[in-house]
Amino acid sequence: MNPFPEDIFTEPENVDPDTLANLGPLRRLAGVWESAKGVDVNPKADGPERRQYIERIEMHPIDAQTNGPQLFFGLRYHIHINTPEEAITFHDQTGHWLWEPATGLVLQSLSIPRGQTALASGFAKPNDMRLVVTATRGQTNYGICSNDFLEYAFRTDSYRLEITFNPDSSWSYVAETMLKVRGQAEPFPHRDVNTLVKVAEPKPNPLMVRLATKTA
Repeated sequence: MNPFPEDIFTEPENVDPDTLANLGPLRRLAGVWESAKGVDVNPKADGPERRQYIERIEMHPIDAQTNGPQLFFGLRYHIHINTPEEAITFHDQTGHWLWEPATGLVLQSLSIPRGQTALASGFAKPNDMRLVVTATRGQTNYGICSNDFLEYAFRTDSYRLEITFNPDSSWSYVAETMLKVRGQAEPFPHRDVNTLVKVAEPKPNPLMVRLATKTA
């Protein structure tokens, strides 16, 4: 059964300009977060390597977005990771978290400057204390796209991210990507775990900044 309306052009009216008030389960992610306790397990020629990492994530609200009648509220994010022994970037990632109030759909888009992008999906209720999003290589809706070398040497077959919101307002995640590493018979579970604490509040979305300026 098709869940979508026949009218695919008409956009919703009277959309609330305050994104932070309409983020549902994503509201707890808004802000600037840091941690020095991340752990990464990745594949190397001699076997799995375990690295500790330092992480900073900025998540700020964007103005409401529409696809015709479909309405999203969301966050734009940037992740920067380095290691205690190196000041250079260990991992860099940008993207968006999106929430569709009408259906409970949660989306995470991500882009990594090594030639890889993905769109992961899940469902959640506004007050859920746990989020799970997944993506699978080969899907045209919630899938994974990589450059030729990564497809050849470190093919990503699936991605799963689980976030848990903790009672002290921190949040933890477990990210697992299943890799087909060239020359290895078994898939490799590339795993990252961390718990982050808030160090700054989010900036208002641009429309809210504009409205606040007009009323000041």
